[in-house]
Amino acid sequence: MSPRKIITLVEETVTEGGRPVEPAARVAVVAAIIANPWDGQGFVEDLAPGIEATASEVGALLAARVVEALGAPVEAYGKAAVVGLDGEIEHGSALIHTLKFGDHFRRAASATTLLPAVEKRGPAGVVFDIPLKHITDATIRSHHQSIEVRLADAPHPGEIVIALAAAAQGRPQQRLAPLSTEQ
Repeated sequence: MSPRKIITLVEETVTEGGRPVEPAARVAVVAAIIANPWDGQGFVEDLAPGIEATASEVGALLAARVVEALGAPVEAYGKAAVVGLDGEIEHGSALIHTLKFGDHFRRAASATTLLPAVEKRGPAGVVFDIPLKHITDATIRSHHQSIEVRLADAPHPGEIVIALAAAAQGRPQQRLAPLSTEQ
């Protein structure tokens, strides 16, 4: 796996609802644009060889970079796979829905929950939202959030964008009661 490009985005929200956010709410995204391991092969019944050759390596690459880009302890996280028009959504899902991929981020973030995800197919420049949830308790509402991403020149038809997102906190100015108040 040799990425064509690695893109790092950091968003800081300093005001929300007309009030300052202190400290600023920080979310980082790191995306790797890679060749689709199944490109040009038609329908591939057994995706395991491509998963074995790609998932762990891209997971290790992205996990270290997104934690570094965030620059703070990770409290919420998520993942995405966006497949170019010549691929199948299953190709992206195959790479990100495996422990070979996700465990790199879980270890780097000291996390225990499943990573929320988005998978889609689209042309270069397609907009996608990465959902995030708390790293140890997916029922903590304050950390349910998403970040919108658009990469101007990716994915090409035979590529896949694989991305990880990390947040240092929940939503800015969150005021929802805990889920336990409704049970």
